[in-house]
Amino acid sequence: MFTGIIEEKGTLLAKEIRGISGSLRIGATTVLEGTGIGDSIAVNGVCLTVTTMGDHFFTADVMAETLRTSSLGELKAGDFVNLERAMPANGRFGGHMVSGHIDGKGTIVDMTAEGNATWIYITAESKILQRVMERGSIAIDGISLTVAQVSPDFFAVSVIPHTADKTTLLDKRTGDRVNLENDLVGKYVQNFLKVAGVLPGEEEQKKKDGLTLDMLQAYLG
Repeated sequence: MFTGIIEEKGTLLAKEIRGISGSLRIGATTVLEGTGIGDSIAVNGVCLTVTTMGDHFFTADVMAETLRTSSLGELKAGDFVNLERAMPANGRFGGHMVSGHIDGKGTIVDMTAEGNATWIYITAESKILQRVMERGSIAIDGISLTVAQVSPDFFAVSVIPHTADKTTLLDKRTGDRVNLENDLVGKYVQNFLKVAGVLPGEEEQKKKDGLTLDMLQAYLG
């Protein structure tokens, strides 16, 4: 489990893709502290397992599914990446619950300055946008951010100077793709409601003692 609070910007030293899978070699310092082989590090929001380590680098394997669903395969040697170690049980919860399991990729369609902040507008597949809620949380390339605007075709976040300085987000340009992970709690709630058959448009047979829309309305007032 991660929190979306980036610990450092690492550098992709090498990418080796053999067929449909491969490995990444990433230069880093902070995230190597207390880390061992087999530990998890989120790279641009993707949970990867450390396979080897050196004084200033680590390597991680990337399977075909990871390359399909994330933008890691699009990285080039020299690119900066957002890095975060898995949160210890006694750690501070500074962002929101981030699993490191990417839901898909989004595309930056606009970036606009407003005072000391920068608005970033991102489009994505409908299955991702349907789970985005205004003032809710979303992880963009592993960064815990608050959704400021939502429309049927895009959502927007406003990035403060600290986040801009400590992450790779403002290194991006219009047309660049980013990894997106919807709020974990929201995904579980949505799935539960689908199974219960109470979401609009669901025609599934409700279980005899299952959750119903009437029950939700009664309990939620």
